Amino acid sequence: MALQPLESLPEEPLKIKRALISVSDKTGITQIAKALHKQDVELISTGGTAAALREAGLPVTDVRDITSFEECLDGRVKTLHPFIHGGILARTSHEPDAKEIEQLGIDPIELVIVNLYPFRKTVSKQDVTPAIATENIDIGGPTMIRAAAKNFAHVAVLTNPGQYETFITEFKTGSGITFTTRRTLARKAFELTAAYDSAISAYFNKMEELEIPDQLNLSLPSGGELRYGENPHQKAGIYGEQDHYINCFHGKQLSYNNYMDIDAALRLMADFPSQDPTVAIFKHTVPCGVAVSGHLAEAYKKAFSTDTMSPFGGIVCVNQTLDVDTAREIDSIFTEIVMAPGFTDDALDLLVQKKNRRLITIRKWPNSSSDFSVRSIFGGALLQQENHLLAPGDKLHIPTNRNPTDTELKNLHFAWRVVKHIKSNGIVYAGNMQTLGIGIGQTSRVDSSELAIRKAYKEGLSLQDSVIASDAFFPFADGVEAAAKAGATAIIQPGGSIRDEEVVKAADKNDMAMIFTGVRHFRH
Repeated sequence: MALQPLESLPEEPLKIKRALISVSDKTGITQIAKALHKQDVELISTGGTAAALREAGLPVTDVRDITSFEECLDGRVKTLHPFIHGGILARTSHEPDAKEIEQLGIDPIELVIVNLYPFRKTVSKQDVTPAIATENIDIGGPTMIRAAAKNFAHVAVLTNPGQYETFITEFKTGSGITFTTRRTLARKAFELTAAYDSAISAYFNKMEELEIPDQLNLSLPSGGELRYGENPHQKAGIYGEQDHYINCFHGKQLSYNNYMDIDAALRLMADFPSQDPTVAIFKHTVPCGVAVSGHLAEAYKKAFSTDTMSPFGGIVCVNQTLDVDTAREIDSIFTEIVMAPGFTDDALDLLVQKKNRRLITIRKWPNSSSDFSVRSIFGGALLQQENHLLAPGDKLHIPTNRNPTDTELKNLHFAWRVVKHIKSNGIVYAGNMQTLGIGIGQTSRVDSSELAIRKAYKEGLSLQDSVIASDAFFPFADGVEAAAKAGATAIIQPGGSIRDEEVVKAADKNDMAMIFTGVRHFRH
């Protein structure tokens, strides 16, 4: 097959004589069709789209009048015909193509306006059946879109109502649609079909209950370019549907590092029930302090007391409507981001006075069991389900002579929820439903424990009668002995070490209660 070299592609503006219009979402379709008609463009259409254009008083040529073939198979086959796809795919500047379509009686189509059956919306409904889902897999639409996008040198393709206004403005100049515009529209068209196929693939994975897919297909809409990445010399962008979860309604644009911190804060807070006023303070994706109390203001004071230095320039996340008393506490230091499900008017009046402070409304928590995380590594990516598991009751085991008291048990569960969100090796000392010392990311579990103790002492916090949570098992008894020496009376940990017996003996020797969860919370 003889191919045109790229450098020979026609880059002059494209004049439009015939347009094929077939849309599921009819938003704005009559406006663009009227603009085309005023410039003597022939309108070709199908089914419901043709009816909508006729209702608007526009002359329309039915596809069946061009193909001499009626729609069939309950509308499944409409546009799949050489007279349609030959008109879209013909390279009219290429002499052999031009001669061939003339011999075959095929007229070129210079504009394709198509959007697709709402597959993603359909399968998101609770009562959708496989039969309904598969009927909403568009065949003709993607075929026309891909054909037009492939032939962007000779055809323009519109796939979204949001593109119409800009297109009409350029079209009305009378000089034609530029090569640059056609190429951009083609790119967007291929992005659409890629996302569409990705959604279909994900649905079939779900039908087969395939939790880890054979092929990882990610297609996420752009949320915009960020000012930079982790550092100013790194370019960055945000992708996905973050506005489903948060609304940043005050302050500067969120940065790459802001989004990382927000993600960490949302995931921790999702593990705390909304009926218990809870505050978490974060810095660099790490909780500086977490506390539960009868009032948010008191919970903030307790969380802040864990580490009074790190919260400067950090993030505060609460799980209830933020009131003015809590806002005053937060406002006492520089806090970059404040997140809450809602804000009272008095709290807002106070917090918006600092123009650069970001205020965020939490719309929903990322606590769906279907969430997954993807991390890029050399040569590709790692995929895993998000860690939504806490500690199932049937897996809890108390191997020590002493059971935890009710107070200890309450604090143990609190500490276990927090340590889940600490980078391994993670250790959390807690008491009175607040963190007292947090040890994070050390290469030794004893080092993490010593770091947590040191931070508590630095803040003047007593660890007497505290509890300790460890994200993974204690490999040696020295970790338990260090906790006992610091004043801890109860421990929650996964268990499973070959030295569990030795670890339990150390706990019994110090009259400590211990819970084995049977679940670990490594976080790398």
